[in-house]
Parts: sequence; C-alpha cells; structure tokens
Amino acid sequence: MRLAHGWRLLNPRRLAVEAVRHFLRPAVRAVPPRLATRLGDCRIRLTERLESAGGTELSSRWTQSAGALEIVLATSGIGGHELAIELLLCLGEALWETTIPAEREAYWKLLAGEIEAGVTGEIDEDALREKRLLLSSRVSARSRRRFERYARASFAGAVAEYIHCLWHEVTLRIGPDHLPAPHLRRRLEMLARWFPPGRGYRVFARR
Repeated sequence: MRLAHGWRLLNPRRLAVEAVRHFLRPAVRAVPPRLATRLGDCRIRLTERLESAGGTELSSRWTQSAGALEIVLATSGIGGHELAIELLLCLGEALWETTIPAEREAYWKLLAGEIEAGVTGEIDEDALREKRLLLSSRVSARSRRRFERYARASFAGAVAEYIHCLWHEVTLRIGPDHLPAPHLRRRLEMLARWFPPGRGYRVFARR
C-alpha cells in the first residue's frame, strides 16, 4: 500500500484497517517533505504482536537496513491515534540518527538552557524518565552518556509532537511533569526551521 512521500505500508493480514485509514495515512501525510527526504525510503509493517529478543512485548521497533527505514508497529490492544503516535516516535528516533553535528549542538544547547531555567517537565514519559535519571545526582548530571540518552528521547518526542501538531489540533497539558508552553514552542520553532511544514500545513494557529 502506497503512502505519502513514496513510503509503503505492509499489511498482508489487513490489521487495523480503520486505524490505517483515519490515523496512519493522515499522520504520514503531515510529515514535512524535507524531513521525509532526510529519512529516505520508509517501509511500515503492521503486526498483531511484537516481541524483543528477550521476549518482552514491544509497541514498535525500527531498523535501518538495505537503504530503507523499516518500522514495525504492533496493533494489539492499541487505538488508532496511539498507533500513529508510536509511528511518529519511531520517525523521531530515526531522525536523531541523521542529525548533523550543528543540529545536535543546537538541540543540546536548547536542552541545557531548559535545565538551567529549572524546567522539570518533558514532552512525553520516555523523555521525562531519562531527564529524571540525568538529574538524579550530581554525578549523573555530569555524565555525557546520560545527557545524550536524554537528548535522544527528548528529540524523538519533540519530532513526534511537531508532526502531531501539523496533523491536527492538539491540547497542551500543563503541570510539573509536562514541558511548559514557551519551551515547547521553542522546540517546535526550531524543528519548523529545519523541516518546514508541507504545503497546506501549519504548526501554529494564525492567532
């Protein structure tokens, strides 16, 4: 099945047909053209269940092989919207691996500014967990490895939320566990500069 950007969906068992029509297709269409070009060929495969090598049940998995990005999504027990968000998170993780040094430095600087400003929240649960681990002690806070793990999770969540905002209107959650609106806007503006929205899409309302 052909998707936007020349990407393909492999779904031989016709799993989650309504989710594909109403969620996956629109989410892929919202991916900015420059971002899609950066990722290259992408094949998305649906399966009922997905397990790691150790037997742990997974929601998704992505690999880069044979010149193409391969994403596998598990459909069991997940709604269409959540399935699409899982796809967008995979795209964000894969995109992080393609960033050039200048982009990584800019994003690291943005995160460092948030930490210095005392921002405790994050954009999603994975990034929040990595941030808490990073800031759990002085030794951890000085760890380059911890910071890079946090940056990767944070970037993936930011990319997913950026495409999510292009796809449809979203509601901003507030509280100490969530990223404050001004900081979220800075991240989205940065991504919009690097990967401008496609024709007909806007990341922010006109007002």
